[in-house]
Amino acid sequence: MAPAVKKHGTFTIVSNQQTYLLGLDAGNTVIKAVLFDLQGRQVAMHTLDGQSSTPQPGYVERDLNELWANAKTAIRNCIDAAGIEPSQIAAVGCAGHGNGLYLVDRDGEPLIGIQSLDTRAADLAAELAAAHGDALHEICLQKPWPSQTPVLLAWIKRHRPEIYAQVGSVMLCKDFINFKLTGLRTSDISDMSGCGLLRMPDCTYDDDLLTLYGLEDARGMLPWLFDPADVAGTISAQSAKVTGLAEGTPVVAGYFDVVSSAMGSGVVSAGQASIICGTWSINQVFSSTPVVDPEVFMVAGFGRARFVNIEASATSAANLEWYVREFVERGEHHDDPFGYCNARVAEITAACDDPYFHPFLYGSGQGAEYRAGFYGVAGWHSEGHMLRALFEGVMFEHRRHIDVLRGAGVQFNSAMLSGGGSRSPVWPQMFADGLGVPVTVAEAQETGALGAAIGAGLGAGLFADYENGIAEMTRSRASFTPDAAMQSHYDKRYSRYLQLSEAMKSMWAKS
Repeated sequence: MAPAVKKHGTFTIVSNQQTYLLGLDAGNTVIKAVLFDLQGRQVAMHTLDGQSSTPQPGYVERDLNELWANAKTAIRNCIDAAGIEPSQIAAVGCAGHGNGLYLVDRDGEPLIGIQSLDTRAADLAAELAAAHGDALHEICLQKPWPSQTPVLLAWIKRHRPEIYAQVGSVMLCKDFINFKLTGLRTSDISDMSGCGLLRMPDCTYDDDLLTLYGLEDARGMLPWLFDPADVAGTISAQSAKVTGLAEGTPVVAGYFDVVSSAMGSGVVSAGQASIICGTWSINQVFSSTPVVDPEVFMVAGFGRARFVNIEASATSAANLEWYVREFVERGEHHDDPFGYCNARVAEITAACDDPYFHPFLYGSGQGAEYRAGFYGVAGWHSEGHMLRALFEGVMFEHRRHIDVLRGAGVQFNSAMLSGGGSRSPVWPQMFADGLGVPVTVAEAQETGALGAAIGAGLGAGLFADYENGIAEMTRSRASFTPDAAMQSHYDKRYSRYLQLSEAMKSMWAKS
């Protein structure tokens, strides 16, 4: 049985003489190691891109040995690039993509790594939702969905019993990295609540919840549970040798990356909104109590009276990444493929008869059967029109998620935009116009790593609280005010976008 949440007071707090914080950000493929000073200035960074495999349609997996190899190389190269002594790093914080499933056996050896774009468990998710959806939501404020961690674990139990029989620990992406850094099997409440494995709002493991998933025998597989900023362990002698970190450096439990990305952009307090235009469309508003509404995708907790209400799906900048990979980078024709795409969009003057795009390359939270598509294309439309439709469709799906939050009573008057899409010269203004609220873009580009570093600073005793750490380490870069004419333009097109989605449902259901 997993022990109760531990507090960072259990561990020795480092002195203020150590002046750097290391933030790690582990996405579905990319791992980043970023070193910050205590003012949030980026000192050095090293990034490595890993590989995903698709052994069958709908399966998206990764090699956990490669993940660790890339992580330790990124850390060592980051420290080397900074030219500092490892002892100057006060603490390490890691953020990672939520959900998916990372399993190790009883000896700590990898069994399987399933990413959060995986849809193999779609039928099982639908089965669990039909049988226990309301009861599950009552406990964890989430309903089953295909790449949700407990649904994937239940799928492994049913379809790969030989793997299930070997499971020693169930982990999330950043938990596996922390395990390799410290030798301890730990997780945090933001990741575990974000994947539907905790009773809310208590943020504790729950036997009744596991039973509803069909995982009544899995309690012993769950890692030790901590608050995200609590020190969960220290750098082991073995990991010190391969990463270049100093043995004994504190490692905090870490973060569900949507929470750390919001923090790194400057958002943490109740009533503040964070929109992340990244691989996933993340739309979240912070609160002191969780929103209880079955229409809201999930609620994650990350500290006492700290919750984030989240509407999300894999419908954001992953669509542009696909376009770049399949159509722009072929033959290496462009040195700056994303710059090329932004330039094409900027050349287009918006018109009412522009094409539409559904950003459902990886399905939708409304249904795994949803598919992407361009609609209303005419002979006079250019590549720029197609790209503008893609940019607009991504923004519209963010807007649909935000409408769900607003329908649940969540209110906000402005939003902070982060993620890869925030670096675009055209997308932030499109978000301000389409959402009808002022949008601010954070100065930091690596907001996920910065948020993890802020949490590490809190765990190391360098900041009094989250608000203090964020005030010290984050700043905004630019602000965008809605244009009334464009707001009216997008309102009309958004209505047609929703009508088009509704009209396509029967076709998608047949595929």
